[in-house]
Amino acid sequence: MKDINAENKKNLKLTQEKALELNLDPSIYGTVVEIGAGQEVARQFFTAGAAAGTIAKTMSAYDMKVSDDVYGKAGRYVSRERAEQMMLCEYDLLLKRLEGHRDVESKFFSYAATVTARSYSQKNECHGWVGVRRQSESGGAPSEIVIHVRMLDDTNRAQSEALGILGINLIHSAFHCDNDPKKIIECLQDGMGSDKRIEIDLINFSGPDFEGVENRLMNLHLIHSWACRAVMFDANGQSIVPASALRKKDTVVIRGSFKPPTKVHMDMKQTAVKHFLDEEGVEEDKVLVVAEITMNELLDQGDDANSDFLARVDLLNELGFSVLISDYLRFFRLRSWIRRYTQNRIGIVLSVLDFNYLFDSEYYDGLEGGILEAFGKLFSDNTNVYVYPTIREGKVVTLDNVAVDEDLRFLLKHLIHNRAMVSADIVDVTNLQISAREIIKQIPLNEGNWQDSLPDETAKSIMERKLFGYKG
Repeated sequence: MKDINAENKKNLKLTQEKALELNLDPSIYGTVVEIGAGQEVARQFFTAGAAAGTIAKTMSAYDMKVSDDVYGKAGRYVSRERAEQMMLCEYDLLLKRLEGHRDVESKFFSYAATVTARSYSQKNECHGWVGVRRQSESGGAPSEIVIHVRMLDDTNRAQSEALGILGINLIHSAFHCDNDPKKIIECLQDGMGSDKRIEIDLINFSGPDFEGVENRLMNLHLIHSWACRAVMFDANGQSIVPASALRKKDTVVIRGSFKPPTKVHMDMKQTAVKHFLDEEGVEEDKVLVVAEITMNELLDQGDDANSDFLARVDLLNELGFSVLISDYLRFFRLRSWIRRYTQNRIGIVLSVLDFNYLFDSEYYDGLEGGILEAFGKLFSDNTNVYVYPTIREGKVVTLDNVAVDEDLRFLLKHLIHNRAMVSADIVDVTNLQISAREIIKQIPLNEGNWQDSLPDETAKSIMERKLFGYKG
């Protein structure tokens, strides 16, 4: 049986050791400002001892009027905008007051956190923005690390404690990880223990120390390092917080490899949105269409993994898609993750080519209720799965004639009868023979008429940017 007290003591010791190491470095000096969950980072510094060597000032401007007077107005108080206002204001103030007035050459920093933690009166979304602005060398230009977090503990006290640990990790790694973004990410969960306490679903590096950093790759690394299970990018390729992107949205998710995006993907989007708008309560201006790629699709790419990932995101963005990268192989897990952020209708679009995954009982090994439990979770409320036809051996295969095991045939009929599963209308029958797996083989050799199978802008980008091994 796990010894919780022993684990907690070990974690606390690690955090206190990091705080003390910072306190004993006379060159590291800065400000800690925290709104929304106490002064936990400051407390860690003070309880570690020798905090006078690190802390120039701590503050909590809880009152909104006071906060506005100190940092200026913000659209929302728990927002990236507010966190960055806090960091910039405190950093500039620190330099104005202390630059050239200390006995040692100093690397100044400002740490800021604005969060909404567990409330006594309501079960609100517990999340926040945390950041550090710091010099990596005395007199140098500052660089910033900003993250968005979700707190997963059940109580305000536990959430505050976890934020304190995270804050120490962020400041310590900002100074002790050689400006290596991946190392910084991998240190952020130190001392949290084996239980999931904080999820980090967005990170941004900026400034001269991180000039060459591709932030989309760093957000992908959040999944690799188990800081979260999914990250999102908007249609402009910018990292976004899933909760903000999906809130009150009717969401259509198209799962695929998108290597590359093809005309059949665009047909799937068109027909799915058409069917989706027929569902009760769906409003066109609230529909968000997301292209989802599982981490399983991004593995085993070797040295080309990063360029392959960025190419897919860029091409999908050019077609107007927001992009979701997730670690959810099973559809019901994906649906549960989306439901965390929106109570509106969810539509999942897949090709009948991938139908075997959905109706393969072995796919649900480990679930006590097997496929019935999985489908109960997938179709529990306001969720539809749209199945797009394909061509196999010269025949059109649709939801209505796809082969399933005899034991599951009546389950499929039940789902179709209740419109939980919908046979998507064919947009262009000539596109049904398009196979991304075949196209990706043709592109490096420039064989066949692969360009004709892709949207014009996609084919043009592949040729101009020489993506996926295209040599021209």
